Amino acid sequence: MSRYTITVTSDHRSDPDAVIGYDPPLRTFFLQAFPEESGDDLALWLGTRDREYETLDALHAAARVRRHAGSRRHHRSALRRHRGGSPPAAA
Repeated sequence: MSRYTITVTSDHRSDPDAVIGYDPPLRTFFLQAFPEESGDDLALWLGTRDREYETLDALHAAARVRRHAGSRRHHRSALRRHRGGSPPAAA
């Protein structure tokens, strides 16, 4: 599993410690951001089911629907920088 720290913003807040990555067993990209005050839950957690987001574009679109988004370019750059290449292609 890959996990990389990025900044995710919404209309009224920013999470500089959000996590984006790829989960090979689930074959999905995921995004986790905005921990609740209790620290036990996340306001945004996408990519928890098999093949839920097979591309970064699909993940980014889902985040935008929920009004949480960083730039798509930033998501791709974070993954490439830490993986040393392109993110996994969809099957």
